[in-house]
Amino acid sequence: MPKKVDHEARRREISQALWRIASSRGLEAASLRDVAAEAGISLGRLQHYFRTKDEMLVFALRYIETLAQQRIRARIEALEGEPAPRDILRACLTGMLPLDEQSRTGFLVGVAHFNRAVHDASLRTDAREGVPRLRSFFADQLRLAMQRGEVRPERDADDEAMVLISLADGLSTYILLEVHTPAKAVQLLDMQLAQLFDGAGEADAGGADGRGVLSNGRTQ
Repeated sequence: MPKKVDHEARRREISQALWRIASSRGLEAASLRDVAAEAGISLGRLQHYFRTKDEMLVFALRYIETLAQQRIRARIEALEGEPAPRDILRACLTGMLPLDEQSRTGFLVGVAHFNRAVHDASLRTDAREGVPRLRSFFADQLRLAMQRGEVRPERDADDEAMVLISLADGLSTYILLEVHTPAKAVQLLDMQLAQLFDGAGEADAGGADGRGVLSNGRTQ
């Protein structure tokens, strides 16, 4: 009987080879042949799974983002009791920062995707769809915080959510460029959250269950 090949597993293995290249020397100059060599397979075999570099890059980005969502979800589930909006937002935002090797590699893959998407509208789908979903989720958490008296009600939840996303993206860039240390980036993130969660009162509105919130998470 011929051996059954797990095609999804093989795609993940190729993605991991691409991540290793991204982490060590960047992706812009890396070819399909380079990735095939890193994965220990022939170029023809790699092209059986990915016809172009862009196809491979998009799959690798989505795969590593899935792992990031799982990591963030685990952080939220590890919180004691019912997580508050601020705790959920902090878990998500720190999970978006390149604070360890896996998240650093994920950000580098994202940078490579960004560089190509700037010149190719077909590659912008994930950003066009994923960022609004993430903004919507963050905004829902902020509205709940407003109901609880933790965030001032006159703030615009959608705009504040976008500020948080933009801050995480900017801090991630500065961590990689060694403008900020990871610790400093987290400190600045906490400072922004402290300024945002400055509501005057404690409301008695119900809490939020953050354990399933990342099903449409960052595509980001």
